[in-house]
Amino acid sequence: MKFPSLNQLLGKQTTYEAGAEPQAMNLLDFVAPPAITIGSDYFQIGEKFAKSYFIFSYPRYLSTGWLAPIINLDIPLDISIFLHPIDTGLVLKNLSKKVTQVQSEIMEKEEKGLIRDPVLETAYKDIEVLRDRLQTAQERMFRVGLYLTIYADDKKELEKIEGGLRSILESRLVYIKPALYQQDRAMISAYPVGIDRLQVHTSINTSPLSTIFPFVSFDLSSNEGILYGINQHNSSLVLFDRFSLENANSVVFGKSGGGKSYAIKLEILRSLMLGIESIIIDPENEYKFLSDAVGGKFYNISLASESHINPFDLPEPLEGETSKDVLRSNIINLVGLMRIMLGGLNSEEDSIVDQAINETYAARDITADTDPALWKERVPLLSDLESVLETMEGAESLVKRLRKFTKGVYAGFFNYPTNIIMDNPLVVFGIKNLETELRPLAMFIVMRYIWNAIKEDLKKRILVIDEAWWLMQTEDSASFLYGIVKRGRKYWLGTTTITQDVNDFMKSEYGQPIITNSSLQLLMKQSPATIEVLKETFNLTDQEKYLLLESPIGEGIFFAGEKHVSIRVVASYTEDQIITTSPEEMSKIKKLKKLKENA
Repeated sequence: MKFPSLNQLLGKQTTYEAGAEPQAMNLLDFVAPPAITIGSDYFQIGEKFAKSYFIFSYPRYLSTGWLAPIINLDIPLDISIFLHPIDTGLVLKNLSKKVTQVQSEIMEKEEKGLIRDPVLETAYKDIEVLRDRLQTAQERMFRVGLYLTIYADDKKELEKIEGGLRSILESRLVYIKPALYQQDRAMISAYPVGIDRLQVHTSINTSPLSTIFPFVSFDLSSNEGILYGINQHNSSLVLFDRFSLENANSVVFGKSGGGKSYAIKLEILRSLMLGIESIIIDPENEYKFLSDAVGGKFYNISLASESHINPFDLPEPLEGETSKDVLRSNIINLVGLMRIMLGGLNSEEDSIVDQAINETYAARDITADTDPALWKERVPLLSDLESVLETMEGAESLVKRLRKFTKGVYAGFFNYPTNIIMDNPLVVFGIKNLETELRPLAMFIVMRYIWNAIKEDLKKRILVIDEAWWLMQTEDSASFLYGIVKRGRKYWLGTTTITQDVNDFMKSEYGQPIITNSSLQLLMKQSPATIEVLKETFNLTDQEKYLLLESPIGEGIFFAGEKHVSIRVVASYTEDQIITTSPEEMSKIKKLKKLKENA
């Protein structure tokens, strides 16, 4: 049958006086669908098919948030919950009759010598407990109506959704029925108009009723850690200690200008207040202002810089390590560095470089038998490797390619002893002024130096690698980054990997393993070109996907272990002045600083 008016469906009537002209259309006439067709177990609104249900049976026990899986389904869904309080005196009177009835049945079975009935005994105990709680006002009774309406493009899809609903609910011993021949009443009952037309109720007391509360969201508040932002689901604070998880690693993905660096600077600033040190590899010198503000150390890595790192530096063996292990591991890493430096090596060149590095160390009396305490005084330079290669057969091409790093324009950074000291709670390596082609190489060298320093002196630290996609361009640097991420936990290190180029990051065979080995993930505003990759990688729903496409600056999804929430990063005025990356804000701060200096 067809209902010509939405007013009638909502229980409203439009009347006209005799001979009067019909009134002008109102708002309901504009929002109403062209037609509503009501069937026995479904209804159709325009071209959409829908079906309404009511819950008629609940189990003895209900777990908190049992309705959450239904609410979080990625389908159009209406849910209405009606609570009708029942007079406690009337309930107690009925329970007294019921307990007498159940008790008499138990006694009758005992007199006849029949075996005990667990169902009756459980019912008797439950009624008595409920009576006590109602009598002392710890509980109240309610008549509860819970109605659901699902929508689909056709009947087949409707049946598929119904099957999923039943599967989820029946696994929790909750059962639903379609409102047969009452779809119009059920439809109105499920709409957000506060009208219970269906009147299908179940009596439930306060405790199990509280589990029906639908707005259950993950809470990431703890007694320790730092403030990451505001939980947009329930406006609670996201307070978290990354070192409380199985590993302290994190990955941050977001398009340029989405608030990635802002969020990480805020984390670094707040972590410093808790005594957690930070080391940053900064491709755009974005962290220099933060470093200056907190008295950190900023090293400008460039060809003209006075700051140098010698790739041949060796760490001292730790407890349980031998000199041979440390030396061999460093040589393997240096061979990988040479592959990047020299634009790749064939199998023969790889073998020559390996041998040459061994001989370079040996020429300086650095061997497995040498006292490691003497290594630092004898560390060779890149030019020493060149000298060794010049004496080796088949190394002519290698010497030519290496020469630009020892005598050419690139010698300014790569062919000097290390003069950097990491003796500050915040150390930043800025590589903005380095040529683009040298950035992956410089990041790899800096990362190797940092890793050796971390192993020598165990402290709670955060290592931030901004624009990590640079390192993912070569297998050796990507493999080294993955090694740090995987092994960092043993050295009290949490590695933060930041990138805006998700596609390049995920193309590497080490991209997914780095994400897998990072217990924290922060996804911020994304571009349409990368969102599908992220959706598949993090198993996002369509709603989460659109949230990332449309989210304002500073908002995103925060993952911590198995929990994830929608987050908004917030900072105080003072924090914002220290960490802002907005050119407009930076300009204002500099002008204000000059005015104060001149005053």
